[in-house]
Amino acid sequence: MQTSRLFEILYILLNKQRVTAGELANQLGVSRRTICRDIDALSVAGIPIYTEKGKGGGISLLPNFVLNKSILSEQEQNEILSALHGLSNIKTDDTTQVLRKLSTVFNKTTTNWLEVDFADWSHENDFWGQFKTAIIERRIAQFDYYNSYGDKTSRRVEPIQLWFKSKAWYLKGFCLTKQGMRLYKVSRIKNLVVSDEHFPERECLEAADNSAGSHYSEKQIVTLKLRIAPERAYRVFDDFHESMAEKQPDGSFIVTVTWPEDSWVYGFILSFGKHIEVIEPEHIRNIIKDEAEKIAQKHL
Repeated sequence: MQTSRLFEILYILLNKQRVTAGELANQLGVSRRTICRDIDALSVAGIPIYTEKGKGGGISLLPNFVLNKSILSEQEQNEILSALHGLSNIKTDDTTQVLRKLSTVFNKTTTNWLEVDFADWSHENDFWGQFKTAIIERRIAQFDYYNSYGDKTSRRVEPIQLWFKSKAWYLKGFCLTKQGMRLYKVSRIKNLVVSDEHFPERECLEAADNSAGSHYSEKQIVTLKLRIAPERAYRVFDDFHESMAEKQPDGSFIVTVTWPEDSWVYGFILSFGKHIEVIEPEHIRNIIKDEAEKIAQKHL
């Protein structure tokens, strides 16, 4: 992974006066072209690194350069390690390696203050490292994607960002198949492959930032007023912000929430069973009534 490799190169250069790109490539198991890109990345980051061509040439650091940990305060060092510890929960090997190396540099032991598991109970999702590699190294991702109707399509995507919204992870990216910005729900991505094909940076960062809006712009936004029975009070606190709910004298709750209207909304309401009532709007009330009748017919 690139982050870990950059640290490896820096440590090698700190311990040697000069090294060739070929030697670095052999030691790190990558191509000379990759090493050249890494050297450029280190230079951009402000590391005083330079190269000399010809016999006796190579890659080296300015003689007076040291990796000075004293430029960071005790609190800053702890914050860096804590942040990396949080990132290590997404199970990316390079983050774990960087955490270990910086702990050594700072002469500190880290506390595992945060534990996050993004996998559900049924399976282990190992996409995170692949997504990170594809986004940071700008490599095209290929995968099968299932839409909300269960239809499968094959996609080639220039991934830009992982995005967490409303209890679900999404991948933002430029879809080469559809020639436009798209938002993909991660749980519907299957057979992910990160190719060796790199893509140039597009002038679409603003589009990426606004892709959530474009994702929902095709859907009607609806304000729901729901009555939830006391037996499901725990779900009021699990699923809604307290500002959305008003407790009634009988122990029930009136919840007002604004969502994009789609099949997920209908399924969410139906998941409460008999413990919920749609007060408004009328058309959602009728949809839930029709869906409930269909369910009842299947159980006659």
